[in-house]
Amino acid sequence: VTLSSYYIGQTEVTQALWKAVMGSNPEEYFFGDNRPVHYVSWNDCQDFVRKLSDLTGKQFRLPTEAEWEYACRGGKKSRGYKYSGSNTIGDVAWYDSNSNDKTHPVATKSPNELGIYDMSGNVSEWCQDCKGSYSSSPQTNPTGAASGFRRVVRGGNYCNSARYFRSSRRSDVWPGDRPISLGLRLALSE
Repeated sequence: VTLSSYYIGQTEVTQALWKAVMGSNPEEYFFGDNRPVHYVSWNDCQDFVRKLSDLTGKQFRLPTEAEWEYACRGGKKSRGYKYSGSNTIGDVAWYDSNSNDKTHPVATKSPNELGIYDMSGNVSEWCQDCKGSYSSSPQTNPTGAASGFRRVVRGGNYCNSARYFRSSRRSDVWPGDRPISLGLRLALSE
């Protein structure tokens, strides 16, 4: 896979940023301006990136699955870790064994090789793509399945066990669903 240059958020979108853009917080469980927003649907995220883009004049979006995984693995600086930034999950992730069953402020665990936080855990993250099988042929800027309904979700979260945190782990959710453990990270084309 070959990717064009892009930017990806150093942290997950916080409740403070969501409130500043949307005017209210969808949070029902773990309040805190520096905690990741969650309990948001893919559709909610599309509204958020549209409003943020209008406010800033930049074209924010959700990352593609390929962009998300490349950043999670540390890009060109990758050291081949099992999790995003370490082989020891507790160094880089909030998960069921250390989270006390709640989210935590962003960037309180160690970053990965690119200085990006919480890609292995705190909340899982929506990607732009529809869920589909990977192609075996070389691709440039893949965007997932051409059709489908479920959207890709990457990264483990505070209520998952360690087996859900590998950088390659992927799942999918209906775009209108609002799981308690699912948030987002921003992307921006260069």
